[in-house]
Amino acid sequence: MHHQIWSQTTGSVVFVARICGIRHDGAVAKDLDHVSKQIIEALQTDGRRSYASVGKSIGLSEAAVRNRVQKLSDSGVLQIVAVTDPLQVGFARQAMIGIRCTGDSVALAKNLAEIPEIDYVVLTAGSFDIMIEVVCEDDDGLLDLLNRTVRTQPGVTATETLVYLKLVKQQYNWGTR
Repeated sequence: MHHQIWSQTTGSVVFVARICGIRHDGAVAKDLDHVSKQIIEALQTDGRRSYASVGKSIGLSEAAVRNRVQKLSDSGVLQIVAVTDPLQVGFARQAMIGIRCTGDSVALAKNLAEIPEIDYVVLTAGSFDIMIEVVCEDDDGLLDLLNRTVRTQPGVTATETLVYLKLVKQQYNWGTR
């Protein structure tokens, strides 16, 4: 999930370590050892934390932590990103859009994932086949995205848009299992 989060107290960019859970080859990542889990949890707390600091807290060298983080990143298990407050960088409209479709929902989801304004795509069960999150500059941008891009995708039969009024809570520190 590629959500935005920012510091309420400073309004600054927050660096987030995110567990992706899906490797680049599409397989679900499992069987992380205890050390990898400790590294992930340390970086979820503070994604800008130095490898030396992480290593010191878990008993590894800086080089060993750097190597593990690189392997976790290369395999698609871990991603460290800077996320921003969308309002402060010119994106005044965020929305979640539920999509009903016919045909191959996986193919449609892959097509939607290629659209730059869409930052989150998930296949679902229930009222919608796919849920997407979009970030737009304004309501005109959202309307244009809906009418010219999302609703025109082959197989889309209906959409329902849930406009975000205020982000109350969002976190990335769910840890590992």
